[in-house]
Amino acid sequence: QVQLVESGGGLVQPGGSLRLSCEASGIIFSIYTMGWYRQVPGKQRELVARITSGGNTVYGDSVKGRFTVSRDNTKNTVYLQMNSLKPEDTAVYYCYAYKPITAYWGQGTQVTVSS
Repeated sequence: QVQLVESGGGLVQPGGSLRLSCEASGIIFSIYTMGWYRQVPGKQRELVARITSGGNTVYGDSVKGRFTVSRDNTKNTVYLQMNSLKPEDTAVYYCYAYKPITAYWGQGTQVTVSS
Protein backbone atom coordinates (compact mmCIF):
# COMPACT_ATOMS: atom_id res chain seq x y z
CA GLN A 1 0.00 0.00 0.00
CA VAL A 2 1.39 3.35 -1.04
CA GLN A 3 1.39 6.15 1.51
CA LEU A 4 2.66 9.71 1.32
CA VAL A 5 2.53 11.39 4.71
CA GLU A 6 3.10 15.14 4.91
CA SER A 7 4.11 17.02 8.03
CA GLY A 8 5.38 20.44 9.02
CA GLY A 9 2.48 22.67 8.10
CA GLY A 10 1.05 25.28 10.42
CA LEU A 11 0.63 28.97 11.10
CA VAL A 12 3.52 31.35 10.45
CA GLN A 13 3.88 35.11 10.26
CA PRO A 14 4.71 36.86 6.99
CA GLY A 15 8.43 36.72 6.35
CA GLY A 16 8.78 33.53 8.35
CA SER A 17 9.87 30.04 7.35
CA LEU A 18 8.50 26.52 7.43
CA ARG A 19 9.82 23.17 6.29
CA LEU A 20 7.44 20.57 4.98
CA SER A 21 8.34 16.89 4.90
CA CYS A 22 6.75 14.02 3.02
CA GLU A 23 7.68 10.46 3.86
CA ALA A 24 6.79 7.82 1.30
CA SER A 25 6.22 4.12 1.78
CA GLY A 26 5.18 1.35 -0.55
CA ILE A 27 7.11 2.67 -3.54
CA ILE A 28 10.66 2.50 -4.83
CA PHE A 29 11.22 6.07 -3.77
CA SER A 30 14.47 6.68 -5.62
CA ILE A 31 12.97 6.22 -9.09
CA TYR A 32 10.07 8.64 -8.62
CA THR A 33 9.87 12.31 -9.34
CA MET A 34 8.70 13.86 -6.07
CA GLY A 35 7.14 17.21 -5.55
CA TRP A 36 4.68 19.59 -4.05
CA TYR A 37 1.50 21.20 -5.29
CA ARG A 38 -0.75 23.59 -3.42
CA GLN A 39 -4.40 24.52 -3.62
CA VAL A 40 -6.69 27.18 -2.24
CA PRO A 41 -10.47 26.89 -2.28
CA GLY A 42 -11.96 27.75 -5.64
CA LYS A 43 -8.67 27.58 -7.51
CA GLN A 44 -6.82 24.90 -9.42
CA ARG A 45 -4.02 22.98 -7.81
CA GLU A 46 -0.71 24.58 -8.83
CA LEU A 47 2.82 23.29 -8.98
CA VAL A 48 5.08 24.52 -6.22
CA ALA A 49 8.21 22.48 -6.88
CA ARG A 50 9.37 19.09 -8.04
CA ILE A 51 12.60 17.13 -8.02
CA THR A 52 13.43 14.26 -10.34
CA SER A 53 15.14 11.03 -9.45
CA GLY A 54 18.33 12.59 -10.78
CA GLY A 55 17.98 15.69 -8.63
CA ASN A 56 16.80 18.15 -11.25
CA THR A 57 14.39 20.73 -9.87
CA VAL A 58 11.56 22.84 -11.23
CA TYR A 59 9.77 25.62 -9.35
CA GLY A 60 6.56 27.52 -9.81
CA ASP A 61 7.14 31.15 -10.78
CA SER A 62 5.59 32.49 -7.59
CA VAL A 63 8.04 30.64 -5.30
CA LYS A 64 11.31 30.87 -7.20
CA GLY A 65 14.10 32.17 -5.00
CA ARG A 66 12.12 31.58 -1.80
CA PHE A 67 11.39 27.84 -1.72
CA THR A 68 13.79 24.91 -2.03
CA VAL A 69 12.84 21.31 -2.73
CA SER A 70 15.18 18.47 -1.77
CA ARG A 71 15.07 14.74 -1.24
CA ASP A 72 16.76 12.13 0.91
CA ASN A 73 16.53 8.75 -0.76
CA THR A 74 17.88 7.03 2.36
CA LYS A 75 14.85 8.27 4.30
CA ASN A 76 12.27 8.06 1.48
CA THR A 77 11.51 11.69 2.20
CA VAL A 78 11.08 14.85 0.17
CA TYR A 79 11.32 18.28 1.76
CA LEU A 80 10.11 21.76 0.94
CA GLN A 81 11.96 24.58 2.67
CA MET A 82 9.81 27.70 2.49
CA ASN A 83 11.38 31.05 3.31
CA SER A 84 10.13 34.63 3.12
CA LEU A 85 6.57 33.39 3.32
CA LYS A 86 3.77 35.64 2.12
CA PRO A 87 0.04 35.60 2.89
CA GLU A 88 -0.57 34.44 -0.68
CA ASP A 89 1.36 31.26 0.10
CA THR A 90 -1.54 30.21 2.31
CA ALA A 91 -2.89 26.93 0.93
CA VAL A 92 -3.11 23.21 1.44
CA TYR A 93 0.17 21.71 0.29
CA TYR A 94 0.12 18.26 -1.27
CA CYS A 95 3.03 15.91 -1.75
CA TYR A 96 3.08 13.76 -4.85
CA ALA A 97 5.10 10.95 -6.37
CA TYR A 98 5.19 10.47 -10.12
CA LYS A 99 6.58 8.18 -12.77
CA PRO A 100 5.06 7.59 -16.21
CA ILE A 101 1.42 6.41 -15.92
CA THR A 102 1.63 6.35 -12.13
CA ALA A 103 0.99 9.11 -9.61
CA TYR A 104 0.28 9.15 -5.90
CA TRP A 105 -0.83 11.98 -3.65
CA GLY A 106 -0.61 12.73 0.04
CA GLN A 107 -3.52 13.91 2.13
CA GLY A 108 -2.29 17.50 2.30
CA THR A 109 -1.07 19.80 5.04
CA GLN A 110 -2.35 23.29 5.73
CA VAL A 111 0.03 26.24 5.61
CA THR A 112 -1.33 29.56 6.82
CA VAL A 113 0.69 32.76 6.57
CA SER A 114 -0.89 35.49 8.67
CA SER A 115 -0.02 38.07 11.27
